[in-house]
Amino acid sequence: MIDIKKLREDPDYFKKSTADKQRDPVLIDKVLKIDKEKRERLGKIETLRAERNKLGKEGIKRGRQIKAELENLEKKLEEWDENLIELLWQVPNPALTMVPVGKNESENIEVRKWGEPRKSDFPIKDHLELGKALDILDFEAGAKTTGSQFYFLYNEGALLELSLVHFAMDLLCKEGFTPVITPDLAKSRCYLGTGYLPKGNEAQTYEIKDEDLGLIATAEVTLAGKHSDEVIPEEKLPLKYIGYSHCFRKEAGAYGKYSKGLYRVHQFTKVEMFIYCLPEESDKWHQHILAMEEKIYQALELPYRVVEICTGDLGAMAARKFDIEVWMPGRNEYGEVTSTSNCTDYQARNLNIRFKRKNGELDFVHMLNGTAIATSRTPLAILENYQQKDGSVLIPKVLQPYTGFEKIIPK
Repeated sequence: MIDIKKLREDPDYFKKSTADKQRDPVLIDKVLKIDKEKRERLGKIETLRAERNKLGKEGIKRGRQIKAELENLEKKLEEWDENLIELLWQVPNPALTMVPVGKNESENIEVRKWGEPRKSDFPIKDHLELGKALDILDFEAGAKTTGSQFYFLYNEGALLELSLVHFAMDLLCKEGFTPVITPDLAKSRCYLGTGYLPKGNEAQTYEIKDEDLGLIATAEVTLAGKHSDEVIPEEKLPLKYIGYSHCFRKEAGAYGKYSKGLYRVHQFTKVEMFIYCLPEESDKWHQHILAMEEKIYQALELPYRVVEICTGDLGAMAARKFDIEVWMPGRNEYGEVTSTSNCTDYQARNLNIRFKRKNGELDFVHMLNGTAIATSRTPLAILENYQQKDGSVLIPKVLQPYTGFEKIIPK
């Protein structure tokens, strides 16, 4: 949620930032209108209370009138509060000044590339064909037991997922991140506060019937919620977590040309970086998360490119975002495997997470997140990039100490 005081001070800035994110800037006028009405009513309430306090015994009749007026105004004030908060939720976090302005993903900017896609002298198979031949991936059983876009992993496929998790955890613990295994469920305040909506075109969250709970789309939700309503001493910042969880996503309206197989599923496992930091240091820590993502994919020797996301593709929460896209031979192009976002103080305001400076001042922390490993898309990239002419798939050298084998052989 944005700071209403800043919106009052510079509405034109928020109109432009809202338009840059492809939202209707009229929203800002609606917020200001309700905010003005609310403050006018608050002034009226304060005036009536002051008048009531001055009344003597002879003012019984007027006192009753004031009481009735106050009850009416206070009831309406609750409605204005609800309307104002609902509108403020819709105002997106302004993009940082260095973010490229663009309408949609077609205007994202390629920052750099690493590695070269391997040239093959044999017909390339996609991960679905490989997974079936190797007896490690089964979408048919997933559909039978749960529904479409759920899957089973067998044999070396199961061990490959565990090896990726172990490898990422080891690497990031050495970089000073605290390892955490979080719950897979969170209260609505947490998933709404981090921007994972249960309804609408961007719906992600599966809600639990008759419970104030939803299945999390990422450990970002629970790692953000764990410090809600807290004041963190400045000297404890940054807090750096590496969280493990299962992730559940509706993926409403997200199906497209390259959504088949492991690229877009309803459940997967993820290792997620999450940092709380001082506002003046959030860009530095954002670059640190991106560097960690690159370190992981360089170690896995998977060719990738770094893409900076333009304003129109940022979403409501992020003020700046980078994706890493790995080369995927099965589709003959790059596909996203990680994202890292600087959400500045937007999520912190939603969840009331502040810090206390050494001089005693209180302010909202900045919160950042980034994927280390998503165990759907990363195995996809490994299977397709490491496939051999004989149908086997080599295991990246960095993972072999974790898997205990060097290749997966067709059954």
